[in-house]
Amino acid sequence: MDHLEHNRDAWNRESSAGGEWSIPVSAQTIVAAKGGDWSVILTPLKLVPREWFGDLKAKRVLCLASAGGQQAPILAAAGAKVVSFDLSDEQLARDAEVAARDDLDLQCVRGDMADLSQFPDDSFDLIFHAVSNVFVPDVEQVWRECYRVLKPKGALLAGYMNPSFFLFDHDESIRSGRLEVKYALPYAEPESLDAARKAEIEKGGRALEFSHSLTSQIGGQTKAGFVIADLFEDYWTDELPYNRYSPSYIATLAMKPA
Repeated sequence: MDHLEHNRDAWNRESSAGGEWSIPVSAQTIVAAKGGDWSVILTPLKLVPREWFGDLKAKRVLCLASAGGQQAPILAAAGAKVVSFDLSDEQLARDAEVAARDDLDLQCVRGDMADLSQFPDDSFDLIFHAVSNVFVPDVEQVWRECYRVLKPKGALLAGYMNPSFFLFDHDESIRSGRLEVKYALPYAEPESLDAARKAEIEKGGRALEFSHSLTSQIGGQTKAGFVIADLFEDYWTDELPYNRYSPSYIATLAMKPA
């Protein structure tokens, strides 16, 4: 199964259906952002600290695999020159709709987050990478490409899954109210699933997911050359039994040295 084309189709369907991460922000939100009142998320609940961004005015920002009419338009309204780079045509269309509606400096480009070859070295001041590397098998390639296209002293703001999240079948845990380990790590779809769940994915068309260790997520950034400057953890929805025991997400601020 070609994970890229499968996930492109899955996210196109999700976006067309108006999923949670495909609802464009309002014109009022953009007006507020233009006036300096703005916030964005890398993970589901916690706002990203404003100090992680510095002064956005005229910065070249790459919103990496985070299209959907939400974060990229807000950052453009806050003064950045934004490129939204995403695998999904429909998710990019949501960003383009807001950009056209509100006259924003936002360019939409389609592609694979692990292949930024169309961008020269030292192209961006900041990369905003909300939770999405769960959809690629090799996260260290993503970090290497991010390092290459960032300017010296540039910042990478990234959100990603806690690896332990993938030990469990969360649909089953919601039904039963119990949390029981089911999968070995690293988790990779469809290989980690039994025949019934593989058929369910193919029928439902949801995106394929891959777990990544902290060695790959955080160590992979430092291996690429980044210095980790800050981090925070976050949760998902209250209905998941997992939330009683552990945060589901991690966000890091990483800097490219001068």
